[in-house]
Amino acid sequence: MADPLYLMLMPERISYLTSIYPAASHTFILREVEGLRALGLEVDTASVRQPDPQHLRGEAEQAAAGNTFYILREAKRGLTLAAAFGAALTRPARFMQTARMAWRTCSPGFRGGLYQLFYFAEALVFARHLEKRGITHLHSHFAQASATVAMLAAQLADVPFSFTLHGPADLYEPHRWHLGEKISRAAFVACISHFARAQGMLFSSPEHWDRLRIIHCGVVPETYAKASQKAPDDQTVELLFVGRLAPVKGLRVLLGALADAREAYPQLRLTIVGDGEDRAVLEQLAKPLGDAVRFTGFLSQDEVADKLAETDAFVLPSFAEGLPVVLMEALAAGKPVIAPRVAGVAELVEDGRTGYLIHAGDAIGLRHALEHLAADRQAGRALGAAGRDVVQAEFDARIEAARIARLFLEGPGEALRPEPLRPEDLST
Repeated sequence: MADPLYLMLMPERISYLTSIYPAASHTFILREVEGLRALGLEVDTASVRQPDPQHLRGEAEQAAAGNTFYILREAKRGLTLAAAFGAALTRPARFMQTARMAWRTCSPGFRGGLYQLFYFAEALVFARHLEKRGITHLHSHFAQASATVAMLAAQLADVPFSFTLHGPADLYEPHRWHLGEKISRAAFVACISHFARAQGMLFSSPEHWDRLRIIHCGVVPETYAKASQKAPDDQTVELLFVGRLAPVKGLRVLLGALADAREAYPQLRLTIVGDGEDRAVLEQLAKPLGDAVRFTGFLSQDEVADKLAETDAFVLPSFAEGLPVVLMEALAAGKPVIAPRVAGVAELVEDGRTGYLIHAGDAIGLRHALEHLAADRQAGRALGAAGRDVVQAEFDARIEAARIARLFLEGPGEALRPEPLRPEDLST
């Protein structure tokens, strides 16, 4: 049960900040916000930049975009930046403390200093918004630029700050992004996996480890519990990839492995959902495979669920990941997955029980996994059913939202995995 004194001081309005919101690849943030609101917490959303229209394919995404504060858009409106600067100067001590923090957490070099000036200006605009909206707690997803803006804005607005630690991008340059400093200043850090928490421990002081707590990203399992749209006698083996079309996703390896596997199993087909800088190259590489490979571009949550209902297995050949939500979506749909043995993936996918784990970049291992699925589709369905149970137990977005809600209301506490907050806790 929540401490009564803490609940008297509970955040009346929480602000969530990301670099781009909503984003097609970050639907888990939208789900988390919806879960917190369903519990009765007031959550404002903010984003540094506005998303491209291609990110707003669903009604939920469009509604979220219409109710989000966009920092750069507001900063370009007339005297907004000047007004924010003037408001900050009315509290000179706090302004100077924040300026010193900005200087101390600046990346080295001229470019690093220039970007830090931009982040400081964004923080000025955002802090004024936080004060106008009566925000009493600021949370940021990811530990890079948006978390820097959040840390500075929280200092200016004098509100608690926290963030969710993902990976792998959060962990590529922890010293550049001053991860240890952010952890030291955070009321708590929601780590998406044991692996992410361990990395947070590596780059922070032991005196701050007690604020590192594990909150999974999640899905709403029933969204993906759609009946298969494939006929029982359909002999094709449909594979699906969903994600950014970027080199880190390893799709070039997948296309090569697929070509080799099709020599023995020509019924293998692949649908690639998403977009990105690597698309043109991938389309060129896929040409020899003809209509065995299809590209769809971005799809909404509901459209992805429909694609999962049509597929036999999900494939993620990435070189680096954190704990991919897209794997949770596939398992929630009862589909077996092929995934790399990196970071926190093994905390979700158990090799031989819910899917196949391969070494990142291992084209031969990937080909063998594809061949196993093509040779025994019944075994694949059994893997998918076991995966559905795992997601329902540990990766339900509503339960994870209730876990982070407890952190907002009570602080980090002692449990590594906080107990989900119950509605009755709010009325105590």
